[in-house]
Amino acid sequence: MALKSANPTTTEAWKKLQAHFETIKPQHLKDMFNSDANRANELTLRWEDFYVDFSKNRITKETIDLLIELANELDLKNAISKYFEGDVINATEGRAVLHTALRAPKTAEVFVDGENVIPEVHEVKKKIEDFTDSVVSGTHKGYSGKAITDVVNIGIGGSDLGPAMVVDSLQYYKNHLNTHFVSNVDGDHYQEVVKKLNPETTLFVIVSKTFTTQETLSNANSIRSWFLKSQPKEAVANHFVAVSTNIESVKNFGIDEANIFPMKDWVGGRFSLWSAVGLSISLAVGYKHFDSLLEGAHKMDMHFKTAGFEENIPVISALLTVWYNNFFKSESEAIIPYTQYLNQFATYLQQGIMESNGKSVDRDGNKVNYQTGTIIWGEPGTNSQHAFFQLIHQGTKLIPTDFIGYVESLYGNKDHHNKLMSNYFAQTEALMNGKTESEVLSELQGQSASEEEIKQLLAFKVFDGNKPTTSLLIQKLSPESLGKLIAMYEHKIFVQGIIWNIYSYDQFGVELGKQLAKSILKELNEDVSSSNHDSSTQSLLTFYKDNC
Repeated sequence: MALKSANPTTTEAWKKLQAHFETIKPQHLKDMFNSDANRANELTLRWEDFYVDFSKNRITKETIDLLIELANELDLKNAISKYFEGDVINATEGRAVLHTALRAPKTAEVFVDGENVIPEVHEVKKKIEDFTDSVVSGTHKGYSGKAITDVVNIGIGGSDLGPAMVVDSLQYYKNHLNTHFVSNVDGDHYQEVVKKLNPETTLFVIVSKTFTTQETLSNANSIRSWFLKSQPKEAVANHFVAVSTNIESVKNFGIDEANIFPMKDWVGGRFSLWSAVGLSISLAVGYKHFDSLLEGAHKMDMHFKTAGFEENIPVISALLTVWYNNFFKSESEAIIPYTQYLNQFATYLQQGIMESNGKSVDRDGNKVNYQTGTIIWGEPGTNSQHAFFQLIHQGTKLIPTDFIGYVESLYGNKDHHNKLMSNYFAQTEALMNGKTESEVLSELQGQSASEEEIKQLLAFKVFDGNKPTTSLLIQKLSPESLGKLIAMYEHKIFVQGIIWNIYSYDQFGVELGKQLAKSILKELNEDVSSSNHDSSTQSLLTFYKDNC
């Protein structure tokens, strides 16, 4: 077995953490700051253009030390080495987990089955670069001789969420090409996209490792049919490219073999944007920016691989999730980026985190007796402040929250940016401090409220505070800093999986519904009934067939 297997709750460090938790639980963050003038400095990490303040979390230095002791007892350092060296850590599927190799330099050496994979990685990168340059420059033309103006990415899951999030996040750096994404098998989705397109000037990128994914192939075939209503069959070769390992099926679709971009088994879908799956990113922002994205991720890889745990941003972030999830019994985490550019970031991380660590069986195949994956959600600030922040501030649930902010705005509008960032700073302070009954009383008296009004309103205006937040300040949103940020959360996922003793890189849970959908689709298409359904599902199917 590549990874050590141990129930974390049976370790000595876990027992120490449980005892420590009993002393921390009643303490208020305000008191922690008041008793330690050096707290903010001691619990902040600085690395390159990242400033990460953990001090508004319900922890002390001792908490961090004990969490690191847990990581050491569970052999995290050795696991990190196996992660980077190509060991089969995705044991249930018999695969290495090497998205880190996709952003490694040419001089690196990473071996899978005795073969250094880096030369092939860079061959694919060169192919992406050359194709990108030809499309962006107008050298690659449509069948009728017109330059490409629009690119449509057809994929689902990691073949959609990653590229879509990055393209949206890097809108500031986009070139003249219009980029669209089709993922949902809902026919209305692709129809809404294609009705805006000119088939003579559109390039379609089909992303499917096996070229068998139902949603992706349904959309690809429907879009090809739409395309062929106005274009000859030979035009498919000019207007469709694929990212896949299934060469024969792609060629049968009509795509030129020269326009097939390969993938490897050791790249999981939700970590694949760094591979040829990122072709749409490269086309949207240009290859140099795509390469900068990869370079940023590689810098975070090296930080994660080499930094001591006490100075390691992904490690500390992951250990804090364990602290809240398993000791405070928090079940969700919010991610709030204070930039509209990252409006799809939490959605992207929902797949990355919940599909990876939503497991209830440990690495020995035993049911776990502790909580694993957390629920991830969020929206950009300040929009989210006018939506769900009420729950975080005064609700009954403890929701640790990551605040992501940038020192510089991209367009340099200082007035707007200061207003945005004043909210970024104010919200974490408000969540920490809250507002006491005496403070509310003083405020109401200052507003000349009557005794009756004070009696009526006092309880409703009190905020307990003591709500944990992590503040991440980055100098500027750039392709490189975005690469660092995404990689930070990728490594956080890995660490959580190691601590929870689960396999983070399979996703068998998504397969059951797909299998049932195939049999139900046959019933719908052939108008037959099955006795295998429960009464609820059978009633729903009957109502649907009777009314459609």
